[in-house]
Amino acid sequence: MYKDSLQSLVASHQSLSENKPLSHEPLETSDSRLTANDTQVRVLNFGCRLNSYEGEVIRQQAEAAGLKDAIIFNSCAVTSEAERQVRQAIRRARKEHPDAKIIVTGCSAQVHPDMYAQMGEVDKIIGNQEKLEKSGYQFIMESTEKALVNDIMSLEETAAHMVSSFEGRARAFVQVQNGCNHRCTFCIIPYGRGNSRSVPMGDIVTQVRKLVESGFNEVVVTGVDISDYGKDLPGQPNLGQMMKRLLALVPDLKRLRLSSIDAVEVDDDLYRLIAEEPRLMPHIHVSLQAGDDMVLKRMKRRHLRQDAIDFCQHVRDLRPDVVFGADIIAGFPTETDEMFANTLNIVGEAGLTYLHVFPYSPRPGTPAAKMPQVPGAIRKERAAQLRIAGEKQLASYLASQVGKTASVVVEKDLMGRTEHFSMIELDRVIEPGSVVTATVQRADGNKLYGVAA
Repeated sequence: MYKDSLQSLVASHQSLSENKPLSHEPLETSDSRLTANDTQVRVLNFGCRLNSYEGEVIRQQAEAAGLKDAIIFNSCAVTSEAERQVRQAIRRARKEHPDAKIIVTGCSAQVHPDMYAQMGEVDKIIGNQEKLEKSGYQFIMESTEKALVNDIMSLEETAAHMVSSFEGRARAFVQVQNGCNHRCTFCIIPYGRGNSRSVPMGDIVTQVRKLVESGFNEVVVTGVDISDYGKDLPGQPNLGQMMKRLLALVPDLKRLRLSSIDAVEVDDDLYRLIAEEPRLMPHIHVSLQAGDDMVLKRMKRRHLRQDAIDFCQHVRDLRPDVVFGADIIAGFPTETDEMFANTLNIVGEAGLTYLHVFPYSPRPGTPAAKMPQVPGAIRKERAAQLRIAGEKQLASYLASQVGKTASVVVEKDLMGRTEHFSMIELDRVIEPGSVVTATVQRADGNKLYGVAA
């Protein structure tokens, strides 16, 4: 009964997730779900792919501690809208499940614990570090205090938590890094995640080997700023070196996918993998944010407009079939019509296929929140224009795939993802997690339709 009554909350969250909040990693609706098991611990993930990964760690640690009858909200703080969604879901959960323990963790809980402490619906709050440790759930069960949120900036390493399964998912995530050393003027995430910390290469290999042995054919490398990988480790291995070693030591891994990367921080080893390694999927999501130099400078980004265009062209020269996604903020403070036009035009100039577009949302405590703001209506209108441009790019790309064959990892029902991350509907039901070849028969504006071999 408890499990069945949660379905409306799941559906509500997945609907909210269609309005994807800005993050270092793009949120996939299929990866943001309520997990259920016999011990009645439910984890609801908001935000980025890293939260999806950590949601599994949360579930396992909570079960190991003996926690029962609990709904855990793994929150996101990247925008005010993201936090509003969390609060809305909490209130609905409390109304529908008056006897359940309501626990809030994640970036929003780390940055704004007082906000949740003031909510009568919330029983306990734990921080981003505590959520990954068994002791955090012992605190929930044993302490009379409402919150346990430590100083995230004091952390100097990221543990490699062993996750052997991802309930209901066809692909697995492996965390290689956490935190961020950069301070973009719009971003609150470093204060929720701390400074950059890398997982040692050997631990990553062990984790991926375990995932492959559990039956996963595709693994996504994830973190807050994976382009910064290795700078804090002995010998300072870079991201490309780590991935090369991973692929060499786990030869049975069929597909490896990158999450969001910073274009100006891609190393030569990663470029070589892009050119030479067929198991590395030809889909790259770029942390772009804007296409105007003045806006980028005011964001305190590390690239300029031409850098992004040159990166996409260079990668396309190495691997002609590659497709690109990008995060873009519409209506950043001080953005003029001319500045916005540069951002709109870069969609076509760089050849971006998958856009994650968000109207700028001021975060208290960030420098951008103190800059002259663009009116909200203009922000929304610019975001709408960008989304239209993205829809046209995607429709054009999907149409170009008709008649071609694609490698598909099956997700659920008839749906799957190609190596280029295009959604495809197959003609028959196939075991989730399987990798099959399909011939693309037709396309609409959002997905492909194919016949499985």
